[in-house]
Amino acid sequence: MRVIDFKDAKCRHCYKCVRHCAVKAISVRDEQARIMVDHCINCGRCLEVCPQNAKTFSSDLDRVKGYLRQGLKTVISIAPSYAGVLDFDRPGQVVDALQRLGFFEVRETAEGAALVTNEYKKLVRAGTMPNIITTCCPSVNDLIEKYYPDCAALMAPVVSPMIAHGRYIKKIYGPDVKVVFLGPCIAKKQEAIGDQRVSGAVDAILTFEELAVWLKEAGIDLHSCEDKSMGNPDPRINRLYPVSGGVIQSVITEEDADGYHKVFVDGLENCMEMLECLQKGELDHCFIEANVCEGGCAKGPASAHWNTSYVKTKVRIENVVTYKAARELPDMSTEELAKIFGGRGLTDPIPSEEQIRRILRSTGKYSPEDELNCGACGYSTCREKAAAVFQGKAELSMCMPYALARAESMSNVVMDATPNMVFIIGNDMRILECNRKGQELLGVGREEAVRRYIFEFIEAEDIEQALLTREPVYHKKIRLDRGRITAEETIVYIDSLDAVLVTFQDITREERIREQHYNLKVETVEMAQKVIEKQMMVAQEIAGLLGETTAETKVTLTKLRDSILNEEDN
Repeated sequence: MRVIDFKDAKCRHCYKCVRHCAVKAISVRDEQARIMVDHCINCGRCLEVCPQNAKTFSSDLDRVKGYLRQGLKTVISIAPSYAGVLDFDRPGQVVDALQRLGFFEVRETAEGAALVTNEYKKLVRAGTMPNIITTCCPSVNDLIEKYYPDCAALMAPVVSPMIAHGRYIKKIYGPDVKVVFLGPCIAKKQEAIGDQRVSGAVDAILTFEELAVWLKEAGIDLHSCEDKSMGNPDPRINRLYPVSGGVIQSVITEEDADGYHKVFVDGLENCMEMLECLQKGELDHCFIEANVCEGGCAKGPASAHWNTSYVKTKVRIENVVTYKAARELPDMSTEELAKIFGGRGLTDPIPSEEQIRRILRSTGKYSPEDELNCGACGYSTCREKAAAVFQGKAELSMCMPYALARAESMSNVVMDATPNMVFIIGNDMRILECNRKGQELLGVGREEAVRRYIFEFIEAEDIEQALLTREPVYHKKIRLDRGRITAEETIVYIDSLDAVLVTFQDITREERIREQHYNLKVETVEMAQKVIEKQMMVAQEIAGLLGETTAETKVTLTKLRDSILNEEDN
């Protein structure tokens, strides 16, 4: 399913989302960015960085309002990060506000976190896994299964707190109750609705951003609401799940500390580095809390509009936490909280070296020196971008230096559009400018070409003579590229530059056709001559035969005449 999308009208020539997408799950086609659903881990980073607000999030707000209009019993599971994100005087005011909107009951997702904590403790105490990676963050889960499938066996086989809570709520209220999760994370949408392994636990997702809009529409001010109690027992230390290290503090107590080394990692790049370490076998017996969002869920992509300071959010959350284990755990078995993870590795086609070189040449990069690796296109290196072009993720036009060089003037566009090889040569025989066809002739990029002399590549006597005499050369037939190209050379002196404009028109094909026509004419003449000669020989043979026949006939007729005359005389 598509959780994040783009508005076509607003996405143009920016590539900021590509630059900030660490897994490169954004393709660009026809100058329009697109989310590749199978590659995306729904971290929401592109939503945060887009300067044009061109990205959209698939909202469940209308669906939730529909539940309430129909009078369906709807329970909301509120992520513990609400304590640091929403603006209120007392936590209970949030409960009252949600009930005014029509929710049957408000319960803390930290109640589900207590269940997950208990399962994590079992894994730690068993000590059978070489390393344990927490599976609370759906973006981390997707990251591992899609991009680091070798590490999937190290993922704790436990559902997230949201799924655990949704299953528990349906267990106590019945399968017909509607469960809505409220939090700062957009990846929860994909987890709740798009992952068949946990489908049915949660029916809809709301973000804190959507709640703020809804409260404003309904005319509800949190500060004026009553202080009401949550529908669940105090989950205590499990309210720390949204801050960095919060899961570890909830799971690894003093009695468990000797079993695993505590590691918490937040931020997508840091998580990727940690997974690479695991692949190399550099970590052993670690309990690893991993979050894609820097600062944990408290800095989720759907909460940053209210709180720019992670420290402030962290302090507010910690102030409402009781640093003790939850006493009243819901009645849920290990089987009800289990989730099996596995590799879903992606298989993008890998270009060959020649294919990469061909793509690089198409943007004027003929040697490693031409590869600036500026990152403007969103990829770290020119070679990475070339591979992305091969895979259909990127376009040639995304190369900013190349596009800028081409757009410097209309004359550059004309020069690159012409099929002729065009050069501007200075009075010292140095190449001042050359078009794309000229670069192909020289076999180097423009940046390399303008540092060198024309005589390093081709015979340049005509050019040197034109610079000395300032006399033009028109349509002179020459050979280039070691005789493989036949060209018409035109050289014109430019006073203002004290340089010459050199144009080579490739007439190799025309010359080949002209030669073919000439050869055809020669063959035709030769064939005609042979026919004439043969006809002459036949005529002579016929004449000879006719002569012999005539003589014989004359002799015979003479004899016949004489015989008849002799008979008459007698």
